[in-house]
Amino acid sequence: MQERIEKVCTTVLERITPKKGERAKLEALAEKLEKKVVLVSKEFGVEAEVRVEGSVAKDTWLSREPDIDVFMRVPTTIPRKSLGDTCLRIARKATEGSKQIERFAEHPYLEAIVDNTRVNIVPCYKVKRGEWLSATDRTPFHTDYVKKRLEVQMRGEVRLLKKFMKGIGVYGAEIKVGGFSGYLCELLILHHKTFVNTLKAFAQHKKRTVIDIEGYYEGRENELGLLFKEPMVIIDPVDKGRNVASAVQPQKLYTFIAAARTFLKSPNKKFFYPPKTATSPAKELKQKLEKRGPVIIFLTFEKVDAVPDILWGQLYKSQRSLHKLVQLSGFDVLRDIPWSDEKTINMFIFELEQHFIPPVKKHLGPPLEKERECEKFLQKHMSSLNAVSGPHIEDGRWVVELRRKYTDVVALLNEKLKDGGRNAGVAEKISQVLRKGFRVFVNNEIVELYKKNSEFARFLTEFLSGKPKWLEAA
Repeated sequence: MQERIEKVCTTVLERITPKKGERAKLEALAEKLEKKVVLVSKEFGVEAEVRVEGSVAKDTWLSREPDIDVFMRVPTTIPRKSLGDTCLRIARKATEGSKQIERFAEHPYLEAIVDNTRVNIVPCYKVKRGEWLSATDRTPFHTDYVKKRLEVQMRGEVRLLKKFMKGIGVYGAEIKVGGFSGYLCELLILHHKTFVNTLKAFAQHKKRTVIDIEGYYEGRENELGLLFKEPMVIIDPVDKGRNVASAVQPQKLYTFIAAARTFLKSPNKKFFYPPKTATSPAKELKQKLEKRGPVIIFLTFEKVDAVPDILWGQLYKSQRSLHKLVQLSGFDVLRDIPWSDEKTINMFIFELEQHFIPPVKKHLGPPLEKERECEKFLQKHMSSLNAVSGPHIEDGRWVVELRRKYTDVVALLNEKLKDGGRNAGVAEKISQVLRKGFRVFVNNEIVELYKKNSEFARFLTEFLSGKPKWLEAA
């Protein structure tokens, strides 16, 4: 098995390691961007120390997938509230003529496509270690830390880990993904030394993983449980009060654990290069949805005026609230997820056991030994107009049968969201769009959108499958 693993890793590493010509081209572009940002900064009267950070600076970037992170370290005299806007103006001018997308981390920054390469121009303050004024202030220290310790051979191990995580869909700390950052991958390799060792360590994960490379909490491990509650804790070597893995959602951690176990038993290049999703013809999809069994509800609405990180934060918050609403109303939720193309359409998707539920439900009251609670229960339900039967005694407790307000999940959503759904917990920007209008589709009613939007078609195909591609590769 070890031989098979090595063979797959060697083949993949050859493909993802940048060649000499590719390196030279990227380094020239990075140098050009650095000089341009310095020049424009001076035009705007900002004395910025500009340097390339991230995977390019640390030589852990993947061939044909480079991201250039250009950081502007600016004086602390620039007010915190205007840091993002000031540097956005500089970044836009420095990348004029390129496709530009405003992103948001703790503050706005600019993503641009320059010479077919994704470039992030990010502001931060020029501070001493530990005197952070913004989250991005740590990044130059992260770069220096990793460059000093990451040996040449280990850079390849980082590349393998990144590519594996991309292949199984857990790479990226942005809100949409909620996965592993590049810096986190580098720290895992610094600790475990190799890609395979990292997989083996996570394959044995039980309840909690804790890594403290610099030994800040040596002899004080009990403090970690009080400071950090997440199932994976990787202490930041440049800031002992920060968990580098805090952005990793539990679902992404557990996906990585399961994929690591599967790869070690059945190594395959498909973990790194998953096959493209083959969508079904619309007619076939329609038949599949009709015969499926569970009902799928698609609540669609138009563009939300927000940068992607804000959009996804609001989508996830709203989805959690609507899940709770649907569940408390008596509908059994099998799965639910938000989806967006980040341009024209957004939606909340619910897979439910049923579209309609019975008009009456059994509501359990307190056991008879809780005398005070029993009195309150009787006062509430004795003359309730919603009571169909009872209250009566059943198995030593009071029980009442109540008439449900909603028996149709579509009617429930239409009613609760017609005013934007703020009372149902919908996030503000989503609520503003819902007030203007939305549509609810049931099962094969979504076929027309499926035919028009290829991105949604791929998503829905994968959602209906419900099986990760890496599992199919095993």
